[in-house]
Amino acid sequence: MLKVAQMISLLVGFISVNNSPWTDYSAFSYFQIVTMCDLIMILFFYIIHIFRIYRQLTCVSWPLAEFLHYLIGTILLLIASIVAASKSYNLTGLVAGATFGFLATILCVLSIWSSYKVSCITQSTNASV
Repeated sequence: MLKVAQMISLLVGFISVNNSPWTDYSAFSYFQIVTMCDLIMILFFYIIHIFRIYRQLTCVSWPLAEFLHYLIGTILLLIASIVAASKSYNLTGLVAGATFGFLATILCVLSIWSSYKVSCITQSTNASV
């Protein structure tokens, strides 16, 4: 459910910024690139979990890969949302896009925490047994 909420908030943020008049091309194109890259990677991990592909590809530590993705993606999304919010100049679509960017950032932080619990805490508990 968390991944679906992230994808929806990223998609709404992207559409809001895309359908608004821009005042600063580089700031909002950066926001669009970050939201689409994050959306594609979240969809990629979502498909891996739905079809249980991680069972067949055991050479990759999927919890660690997901944790690193969320860590880097959250930092980039936070920067993009701050830049979009500072350059929005009270245009409603741009403010809405930045708001949904911040919402997606909060959801990504929750995913980081759940990924951390799965990858780091579970592995350290198994190592001590």
